[in-house]
Amino acid sequence: MTRYLVAVTACVSGVAHTYMAAERFEKLCQQEKWSVKVETQGALGTENAITAEDIARANVAVLITDIIIDGAERFATCRSVQTTTRIFLLEPHKVMSVVEQAFNLPNGTHLKVS
Repeated sequence: MTRYLVAVTACVSGVAHTYMAAERFEKLCQQEKWSVKVETQGALGTENAITAEDIARANVAVLITDIIIDGAERFATCRSVQTTTRIFLLEPHKVMSVVEQAFNLPNGTHLKVS
């Protein structure tokens, strides 16, 4: 079974770290052979928006954010992993390990990596 993830990246300035985290997360998911859709909430606004259908299909939602994101409530019933762009960019494998654990937890479980 192919695993499908959705993710949102957002940093304070909405420039560098938002897009660096999105790119790194996509690459790590490719290495794991997981399908992924990454929404960025940056200086250019929301790009590649995650739909209700994406969320319904997702095994895990990953929120790599330094700010309160638009539409955070969309992920309330999902398995989710929350971290900051700083932690993700410095320790991506630590975050990905928690994502791996989240696949086996009940829907609505929210994990935080700090």
